Amino acid sequence: MPVRYRLVGPDLAGVRFAVSPLNELVLSLRSWRDPGRFPIHLPWIRRMQRARHALDTEMLLALIDERLWTPDFLTPLPRSPLTRLDDELATVAATPAEVVRRDLLLLYHDDELIPPPLREPGALLRVVAALTGYWDLCFAEHWPRMRALLEGDVTHRGREIAQHGLAAMFAGLSDRVGMTGDTVEVRLHSNVHYTRPTVGGLTLIPTMWTPAVAAPISPDEPPMIIYLARGSGTLWQAEPLPAPGALAALLGAHRAGLLARLDAPASSTELATRLGVTTTAVNQHLRALRAGGLLVSARHGRSVLYRRSDLGDRLLAGSAHGLRPPGSPEVAAPG
Repeated sequence: MPVRYRLVGPDLAGVRFAVSPLNELVLSLRSWRDPGRFPIHLPWIRRMQRARHALDTEMLLALIDERLWTPDFLTPLPRSPLTRLDDELATVAATPAEVVRRDLLLLYHDDELIPPPLREPGALLRVVAALTGYWDLCFAEHWPRMRALLEGDVTHRGREIAQHGLAAMFAGLSDRVGMTGDTVEVRLHSNVHYTRPTVGGLTLIPTMWTPAVAAPISPDEPPMIIYLARGSGTLWQAEPLPAPGALAALLGAHRAGLLARLDAPASSTELATRLGVTTTAVNQHLRALRAGGLLVSARHGRSVLYRRSDLGDRLLAGSAHGLRPPGSPEVAAPG
């Protein structure tokens, strides 16, 4: 059944993208109900299962039903690609009781079918606490890598709009999304269907946790389309390090490869996950490169992000133009 969003007047220019850590956290609960539907995430699912004994599993399982649906109040509209989890959880905690009840009834249709943890006094505070614990134990260390993949998708979609237009971009999201005239149609697998104008714009949210596309259950929710991000299948694959030959001879292959990769900020955890090595090993190389002035670092939340310094940029550029490692014989120019 389709959900149709009509882009009227200024809304034609009001299509925006956002990245939501809370959206990823909540939708990942689908893997709790049916891990077999998410084979590309099995490396993470195995690690996560070891931590489940320390989580509020009763509440977390209550947030996702047998169809792998979640109530809309758990995925508030993110405002930008830079949305912070703390801000989103604060929005959830402030959800009016009547909105929580409306969304739960849309999902379960009857008070008696709503899971008991969600009917308890103070349930909303327990929801926020359960999600916070889940984030800290299972998501936080992997979020920089996840975020990089999602932000890369947003960059790609922006180029598509610039080069080919809105209709082509929408068609590229999924074979279940299309734009005809001023109307965007989302063909869902469920019986949810409505048509509404996108007053204030339409938000597109990439995710790693949907096989197709999703939209809010309630037409009263802000217009949004959640779609599968490009490259999700490569998220947990180890990547080879680029290693410029001359620079590898100077610094060693691992440090040269890290220096070549760090044109954009990344944490040691993100790099270790990408490369399939331990965080301890990566940290040793990062500290040595920073001590040599080739990297700079800055704290971002709970992570330390590293990137190349100006000196590192110059050294890498020099290696691309035939930098000689120390002690190598000088070759005379032809006479």
